Amino acid sequence: MELQHKDITEKIIAAFFTVYNKLGYGFQEKVYENSMKIELRKHGLEVFQQQEIKVYYDGEAVGEYYADLLVQDCVIV
Repeated sequence: MELQHKDITEKIIAAFFTVYNKLGYGFQEKVYENSMKIELRKHGLEVFQQQEIKVYYDGEAVGEYYADLLVQDCVIV
């Protein structure tokens, strides 16, 4: 079974480990979010922070969700 967006998610996981190994634990979420954005861009990925995503239920808009990071317009982190 081939996973969707495997090439992207492998880069995201690698970026996570780089950030974690450099910063360790204990910071607020925003610090990691900002660091991940930097590291993901180093991996050549397009990244948007706090990207609004419309949520639909049975074809009707029911609200908005803000993704911390949206990578390559297809993976939410």
